[in-house]
Amino acid sequence: MSSIPAAEEIDEAKERAHFQAVVNAFKYYKLCCLDRIHKSEKIISILPDLHQKRLEKYRSYLTKFKNCLDVNNSVVHLIIKHVDTMFENVDHTIDPAETNGTEIGCNYNNCDISSHKKHKMQHDIEKVQTVIKNIVRDWSEAGAAEREQCYKPILDELEARYPKQEFIDRSHIKVLVPGAGLGRLAWEIAARGFSCQGNEFSLFMLFASNFLLNKCHEANEYTVYPWVHQYVNHMTSEHQVTQATFPDIPPSSHQSHFSITAGDFLKVYKTADDWDCVASCFFIDCAPNVIEFIERIYEILKPGGIWINLGPLLYHYSDMPNEISIEPPYDILKDIISDVGFEILKEKTGVKTKYAQNPNSMLQNEYNSVYFVCRKPSS
Repeated sequence: MSSIPAAEEIDEAKERAHFQAVVNAFKYYKLCCLDRIHKSEKIISILPDLHQKRLEKYRSYLTKFKNCLDVNNSVVHLIIKHVDTMFENVDHTIDPAETNGTEIGCNYNNCDISSHKKHKMQHDIEKVQTVIKNIVRDWSEAGAAEREQCYKPILDELEARYPKQEFIDRSHIKVLVPGAGLGRLAWEIAARGFSCQGNEFSLFMLFASNFLLNKCHEANEYTVYPWVHQYVNHMTSEHQVTQATFPDIPPSSHQSHFSITAGDFLKVYKTADDWDCVASCFFIDCAPNVIEFIERIYEILKPGGIWINLGPLLYHYSDMPNEISIEPPYDILKDIISDVGFEILKEKTGVKTKYAQNPNSMLQNEYNSVYFVCRKPSS
């Protein structure tokens, strides 16, 4: 009689498979992105000769796109170069995004990829493309305008709440940044003397943030082409091959009292009355049930603690098959925040924010975000 696998064994197998899938997405980024270029080349090759002649200039740009992919691919492979050792207490078995804050790692092996696998992998390849755009948003001069929109209000609020003249040593003020992404906001908070911890769930972001925060030692050391995957809404072909250098400032010049944890926010952070401030940016709509996030933020804040939030309400799980999701509009969300126990100190709506937006695109996506500051009552 065969034994039934324990639930823990099944979960670990899924975690290992997920880790491997993410590594493979980075490994086969170039191969899958080349498919899109080859598709255009093939279409051009079967057009009438006159049409092919008229597209000669564009066909030359397709070759440039391949060169851009080569440059991106070199960065992509640097990102995964040390993923097997990026977490402490390495056991090479479990996905850190599912470890509830435990710092661990996983090995991976080379494998071939079939057309079927490439098709299944395309969704993950798009996430690698998003990582490249987020590198530009968080760690290049080209992303400065977006950071000004999204991070500066939070940083200004922290400066106003804890002015230098009153808080000469800010290291005892604990700030948590959930949904930290590639870590720039958390890094900036730590650079101002606060004790700051970022938290991130996505392995795609964790792999890249490990490379950025620990392996990038010189300013503008690397180059990427963030818009080479975008084939529509260009004014010129040159816009598609616009490059960006990173990091604009070397993040590996470590800030004191700065760290990043891997895991699900709700599973990692359970200790009540632990944080002086939670700073969330483009985060709360990542929850299937946003009320759980609000309740947990309230619980982990110290009495008198501050919650600073900026972002839209995209609700990432909305319309996802087989996923639960609630999508309360902001007026109802605000009532929930108050009902949980928060005092709303500041509020601003219609805050213009963009997210990894190509500045030269004919199509510009912009959010009218909400910004608010709440306080957990002292008693």
